Amino acid sequence: MPYRVTFIPGDGIGPEIAEATRRVLEATGVEFSWDVQTAGADVMDQNGGNPLPPRVLDSIRETGVAIKGPITTPVGSGFRSVNVALRQELELYGQVRPCKSYRGVRSPFEDIDLIVIRENSEDIYSGLEFEQGAPETASMIEDLTRRLGKPIRPDSGLSIKPISVTGSRRIVQFAFDIARAQGRRKVTAVHKANIMKHTDGLYLRVAQEVAAENSDIEFEDRIVDNMCMQLVQKPELYDVLVLPNLYGDIVSDLCAGLTGGLGIAPGANHGGRNALFEPVHGSAPKYAGQDKANPTAMMLSGVMMLRHLGEREAADRLEAAIAAVIAEGDRVTYDLKDDRNDPSAVGTAAYADAVIAEMGA
Repeated sequence: MPYRVTFIPGDGIGPEIAEATRRVLEATGVEFSWDVQTAGADVMDQNGGNPLPPRVLDSIRETGVAIKGPITTPVGSGFRSVNVALRQELELYGQVRPCKSYRGVRSPFEDIDLIVIRENSEDIYSGLEFEQGAPETASMIEDLTRRLGKPIRPDSGLSIKPISVTGSRRIVQFAFDIARAQGRRKVTAVHKANIMKHTDGLYLRVAQEVAAENSDIEFEDRIVDNMCMQLVQKPELYDVLVLPNLYGDIVSDLCAGLTGGLGIAPGANHGGRNALFEPVHGSAPKYAGQDKANPTAMMLSGVMMLRHLGEREAADRLEAAIAAVIAEGDRVTYDLKDDRNDPSAVGTAAYADAVIAEMGA
């Protein structure tokens, strides 16, 4: 029986890299029944201004597995992030971002092989924000100033950072489970508990408790700013990192930078019942429709999806084919060339053709 999978092309360059990914996944020989669902800025007008219509969520709840192209999120205004909404609506609490070196990708580092586990449901990303100048914000500022005895400027906006015992325990145990399943040696919890003692302090305390229950795997913790320095100095010391939401977002991009950038950075979001696979880069609308976008990150997200479905042999073949095409360097998109102006660079579709051909070799 084919695997039923929700397929969300996204917007900007999303439809092009999604189509390339669909083709290489089908070329593995694994059978899929795609439930194609549209979401994002391009379909808002068709859905009463909603970039995430309920039918998309219904489809993922039914299939249990989805793969998604990038979707535009406006900066500072406009609709709320579809990515964040998907994670919260579907309780996709655990994000997995492998950061792995591939021969042929420009990077000052070699042999990077890290996994970043990011808590997806809490922290500043919860969306508990209060707008500067709003009456309720002014009232909260007055109340907090009175209660805490510390002045808050009256022209402030406010965000609330919830970190729970339940959410912390769940994500740290998830990190240990990933480490154990993949034969990893160590989990590092990342925090700022020296300053935020009642949120990050709680997270660290729970992480230490969970680590004591998983003593077959080494555990340590790092303060987030020190962690960033350590990663660019000696990344080989680290294996699986587990972080609250905001730090996970930032550090996972840093780790992607160690391996050559977001163009090769896949991602997965896991919950109790559902899993969503997606590249972590943006939608790059200025390149939409030009057949030049690099589909590697979404293809590697497809590799992660195959492994999630239990199709390990197909996943290994597809990853090996992608790695071989990148290492060869002849049939890759412009950003994977040594010179981004190299006229021999191929387009998105031709890159997918090369990967398919490599699997058939």
